[in-house]
Amino acid sequence: MGIRAALAVHPDSGRGAAARIADAVAARLRTEVDRLDLLAANTVEQSRALMTDSRAAGLDVLIVLGGDGAVHQAVQFCAGTDVALGIVPSGTGNDLARALGVPASPDAAADAVAGALRSGSRRRIDLGRTGDGTWFGTVLCSGFDAAVNARANRMRWPEGPRRYDLAVVAELAALRPGRLTLDTGSERWHGEAILAAVGNTGWYGGGIPICPSASPDDGVFDVTVVGKVPRRTLARLLPSLRSGKHVHHPAVRTLRARSVELSCDGWPAYADGESLGTLPKRVTCVPGALTVLGQASG
Repeated sequence: MGIRAALAVHPDSGRGAAARIADAVAARLRTEVDRLDLLAANTVEQSRALMTDSRAAGLDVLIVLGGDGAVHQAVQFCAGTDVALGIVPSGTGNDLARALGVPASPDAAADAVAGALRSGSRRRIDLGRTGDGTWFGTVLCSGFDAAVNARANRMRWPEGPRRYDLAVVAELAALRPGRLTLDTGSERWHGEAILAAVGNTGWYGGGIPICPSASPDDGVFDVTVVGKVPRRTLARLLPSLRSGKHVHHPAVRTLRARSVELSCDGWPAYADGESLGTLPKRVTCVPGALTVLGQASG
């Protein structure tokens, strides 16, 4: 029996980019599978319903054409199952795709997915899981960076990266450190902090290596905490996030852990760029929870 696959398309991803290339991507993938179902949805509810119907019919591979939000929903669907995940990035962040070495170009990514389907290449990666059962593939963040994400999501203008830049400026003006408690089971830290990030992979926010040493197949999280600093110091520290050099700043603490509990009154929490409410949150690294298309690392 051959491969049965589904292509989940989120037409609004990348300001309509996914919709424009969906037919070409589907045509490329059909050459490597026996059946390809096209699942087009712009809401979480529609997406879940279509994925559930495909799984009931016997699904081997789910391929996502979209951004981090679309991939996040696919992770919820594929985690802990034998359904393999493939990614053709067409959003603005594409952080899980980046961590897995997926080409940034949708055309090149579609070719890579087709090649993996043809060769049968698979690898298993870790996922993070919250106490309520939500899975995440990249980073769970809280504090300043999560507040920036939330503010940017509320803004209707401007389009593109400029919106995030303005959200950063607004949140800097409103900056208030929080009393954070971080508990790994073997280590407990309590103090004033600006942000905390728990990384299954290294990147968030469209390529910011907040946890630059994180690996999706080592069975542990990398955790980055930025302690209390003045606004001007944080403003100078922010550009170093793009290079990963922030981990050398004296206000930054890093550690590794299999499980982490974060507590800080009122702090929002985001994972894979999606809102998870507010702290407290306990998250656990689940080794090998997701099968993805592609060669094993190392």
